[in-house]
Amino acid sequence: MKRRRTKAESSSAPGKKQKSRSGSKDVSPSKTSSSAPLTKEFRCSICLDVFTDPVSTPCGHNFCKTCLNKCWDNSQTCTCPYCKETFKHRPDLKINTTLRELVDHYKKKRCEEKPEVLCDVCDERKLKALKSCLVCQSSYCATHLDPHLRVAGLKKHKVMDPVSNLEDYICQKHERPLELFCRDDQRIVCLFCTDGDHINHNTVSLEETQLMVQDTQQMIQDRVKKIEEIKHSAEVRKRNTEKEKAACVELFTDLKRSIERFQTELLEMMEEQQKVVKKQEEELIKELEQEITELKMRNTELEQLSHTEDHLHLLQIYSSQCNPRKNGNWPEISMKNDESLEIQRTLIKLKDTLKEKLMQTGVSLVLKWMQQYAVDVTLDPDTANPNLILSDDGKQVRHGDIRQKLPDNPKRFDPYVNVLGKEAFSSGRFYFEVQVKGKRSWELGVARESINRKSVIPLCVSNGFWTVILRNGNEYIASADPPVCLRLRVKPQRVGVFVDYKKGLVSFNDVESNSPIYSFTAQSFIDKLYPYFSPHQNNGGKNSSPLIITPVNYNK
Repeated sequence: MKRRRTKAESSSAPGKKQKSRSGSKDVSPSKTSSSAPLTKEFRCSICLDVFTDPVSTPCGHNFCKTCLNKCWDNSQTCTCPYCKETFKHRPDLKINTTLRELVDHYKKKRCEEKPEVLCDVCDERKLKALKSCLVCQSSYCATHLDPHLRVAGLKKHKVMDPVSNLEDYICQKHERPLELFCRDDQRIVCLFCTDGDHINHNTVSLEETQLMVQDTQQMIQDRVKKIEEIKHSAEVRKRNTEKEKAACVELFTDLKRSIERFQTELLEMMEEQQKVVKKQEEELIKELEQEITELKMRNTELEQLSHTEDHLHLLQIYSSQCNPRKNGNWPEISMKNDESLEIQRTLIKLKDTLKEKLMQTGVSLVLKWMQQYAVDVTLDPDTANPNLILSDDGKQVRHGDIRQKLPDNPKRFDPYVNVLGKEAFSSGRFYFEVQVKGKRSWELGVARESINRKSVIPLCVSNGFWTVILRNGNEYIASADPPVCLRLRVKPQRVGVFVDYKKGLVSFNDVESNSPIYSFTAQSFIDKLYPYFSPHQNNGGKNSSPLIITPVNYNK
């Protein structure tokens, strides 16, 4: 039912102008009382004029596209002229279409406005109007505005900065101020319109509409900034990939050179060995031929003496012939000499060197591959044992001396001093790194969601824990069934944990030395998995260092 205007409303409009009732007029939101305060918002801080083709920087400030490009063309760095934030890469400037439309509406409205609005009540000399009343549809100077500041009924009127085109702010159908925005029809309406054509429509005040416009601008700026961040991240990832490719090529080139160098040295050594053996063979053959000649001569002499009776001389010659020079003491010509032993040692050395380099290369490449699945892990305070102290950013945990008074819940570990990460994983691959430097005791890994958190049970695979443990400063254990004692060449300072859910793999690696620690293979995961941490008790301050979830260094 249409609401009728009261007598008070009609009589409280001195000097009111008669308006046509040809129907409600579709008015842009820019033609509202909120447009005047936006003058500053629509001005470029470089040229100090209203925006032309406005663009938004990643830091959220607006400028004319031409002004900003000229500013950056004359500088070696790309810096926001307003807040001085520096961008590593020159942003790809796109015109902020929403802001441009608002600016166009503002320009159009400003062109339509007269430079000065005069008071409608002054009789002789018209004074400059201070305010316009949308209810009275008149503009007033300071003197004639006074009743609107004192009289209770008039104080409720909608007043605004003076404008000459008041009809644009009045509903032509109901002669009421246009003070609402209909979201359904995307037009400005008066209060009476909501009882008629716009009944049950979603309407908001023009002040709220202005806030929505500002929120939209902020959303646009946030998304522009996010796009720049994504592009920058893609460029960094591309550069890192190229560096890794170059490192791999250089590594395998060094291996190839090492193999070629060892091959050349080995061939030269074998060639030298062959020359030595050949010389020994020639010398031995010469000695043997000489002894054969001597033996033939003695044999001839023996044959001649055998026909005589000089038995004494015959016996002497026979005795000397039975003990020939070097008989049975010829050098053995074979590869079992000092040179061949040196060759064998060189071959073993080459094999061990290549094996070590290939293993280091393989582990390094595997670790880099794992690191690409790095996730941001944060500790869950709802699961932490009351004796554990977590950092504000949820990246560090240590054992405290005093048990905290915390609400008990099914998720919290007690009595074990454990804590889980907030993030759960039920598919794919994930990787995170934890600093264990300075600790004599700790436990790391993953645990399934359904683990028993309230009882004293063995922390092993059968109970849902896949972890590596340090005890007494140097005893490393994998929580397999049964537990496996680990022999590590160096003490890890930072441990990487990698999980391939589908393949049932949980792998632990020493990040600093690029060496494997232990891997659980062929596991069957049916539950959600959570990153698992236990700093163990501080042991009177001897184990007070925290476990720290560290960012993954892809350039290592």
